[in-house]
This record gives sequence, structure tokens and C-alpha cells, in this order.
Amino acid sequence: MSLPFSPPLKPMLAKSEPGVPRGPGWRYEPKWDGFRAIVFRDGDDVHIGSRGERPLHRYFPELVEALRKALPAGVVTDGEIVVPVEGRIAFDSLQLRIHPADSRVRMLAEEIPATYVAFDLLAGDGRDLRPEPLADRWARLTKVLRKRPSTLERVLERGPAVLLTPLSRDPEQAERWVAELEAAGLDGVVAKREDQPYRPGRREWVKVKRKMTADCVVAGYRLSKTGDGVGSLLLGLYEPDGTLRFVGFTSSFRAKERRDLLALVKPHEGGGGFDLGPGGVSRWRQEEHEFVSLDPVLVCEVAYDHVTAGRFRHGSTFIRWRDDKPPAECTTDQMV
Repeated sequence: MSLPFSPPLKPMLAKSEPGVPRGPGWRYEPKWDGFRAIVFRDGDDVHIGSRGERPLHRYFPELVEALRKALPAGVVTDGEIVVPVEGRIAFDSLQLRIHPADSRVRMLAEEIPATYVAFDLLAGDGRDLRPEPLADRWARLTKVLRKRPSTLERVLERGPAVLLTPLSRDPEQAERWVAELEAAGLDGVVAKREDQPYRPGRREWVKVKRKMTADCVVAGYRLSKTGDGVGSLLLGLYEPDGTLRFVGFTSSFRAKERRDLLALVKPHEGGGGFDLGPGGVSRWRQEEHEFVSLDPVLVCEVAYDHVTAGRFRHGSTFIRWRDDKPPAECTTDQMV
């Protein structure tokens, strides 16, 4: 049975909103802290495509086999790859799975196996289901994965597994997911309309994430592309033993602000900077970025949405300077 469309495919996306939408026709799912993955089951072949339309199946051989057993031929599903470790979703462990060496990939597949959490069915019986309402696609998906339980506790168990996402139509439950499940590695909630078709690349779902703030020491910066301003401020927090550790960056500045910031940080250049600073290269882009160290005297407040391996998962948002806050009081115990 051939598929009605072939990879690659852009996934449907979500836009950020400050609160959980309410009213008839909304449904809510946990927002998993993993790799977005569209799975194509064409005959005996399994193709896993990333959000950036990169093939992922070579990095997750245990999932290829699990998906081959769980899905019938002629289906395309949308979902998320996660790695559960000791009862929580561990994004840092998931990142380790992207490795160029086949021997390392096979070893990690046994040590930290992944789970695929499905939340949409884009093709079934060789038919394109994207124009159909989400409610109908979900009904078909539950039949395909009828023996795959959709509870949070099951998702948090050690993989490999292919599971349905937990689902609620209760906004109060969605609020609880946002407020309470950070410790389990959830990234918030995604709200969807039951009558929505699937529109690849369109931001028509809604994501609601828990926002937190921290007071951080500015111990370095990177220049902007133009070279006449600050591209990003590098942020640090003190460990209990007094070590200043790099925890992330903030770059949410306008052009004039970038130039003003450069004048502000220039007098502090050449200082000690971080004890444990930024370094290494991206797994996707093999490049490093130079930065300028600063005396750790400036303090600012930033908002962040998630912490992974002791760092802000994404770029944080600058809120204000904290001239009233001694740098020594900017400690890692602020991070949730």
C-alpha cells in the first residue's frame, strides 16, 4: 500500500499564548520536551522526519522496530520522541542520542531507549487525512493504537514504546499540567480545536508554557552581527561552593539598546568571567561562538521557560537591571 504523500513534511505548529484557551471545541495535550517526529510507515519501511525535515530514524533504531510493530502499513503519524529517565522526560539525555557513530547509537539505544508519543494521524489506509477535522483523525488514531495506553505515568516509564498522548478536554486539568508537571519534564500544554484540519507549517495550535524568572550575573557578551552593539548577554549563577556557572543568554534587544548595552559593558571587560563558561559546539551546527568575558558585577532579571542540564533551555527574555541585587545572591537555587 503506497502513501498518499511522501517525506519530508513540515509539521503543524503552535503559537504562544499567556493562558489556556477556554470554551467549546478545545482539547488539551501535554507539551512534551522532546524531538518533533513525523513517522511514515510505507510497507515495511519506517521513516522518521524531524521538525526541520531531517531524517531521524538512524539515531533511534529501537523506535524503528517498535513503530514497525505498532503501526500498520499506509499510515503517517505526528508525534514527539522523548527519553524517560527515572520518571521524568530528560531532554539532555535525548540530545545525546544524536551521534555520528553507529556503535554509540546502538549503545545509547539500549542504555537510554526512547519513546514515541503519537498525537495525530495524517494518513490512514493510504488516504490523506489532513483535510479532515482533528476529532476524526484522533478517533482513527485511537483505533490504530488501541492497545497503547495514554496515561502520563506510562509515558514516563522506561522505553522503548509507542504510545498515544494523554488528552483532556478540561481546561482546569490543562492549567494543572502547566503549573505542576515541570518536575516531570513537561514543557507546558498544547491546545487544539477539534474541528481543525492539519495545516503543515501553520501556527494554528496554541501552546501555553510556564514562565519563571531569575536574577543572573552578566559575566560575558557576544557582539552583534554588525559589530557595533551587544548581540547577547551571557548569564551566570553561583553554585553553593562559589563557582560562577554559565546558565544561558538573553538577546531580546532593539538596535539602539544593543549599542547602549555595549557602552554599559565595555568598562567591565577583561574580568574573570565564568568559572564554568559556555563552550562546545552544536550537534546540528559544528561551530563555536567567541565571547568577551566581563567582571561579574552587573545583575539583571530574566524570564525563562525551561531548564535542561542546569541551563536555560531557550534564550531568556530580559526584564530589567537589578542594581539592588548583589551578584553573590544570584544563585542556582533560583532555577526550577
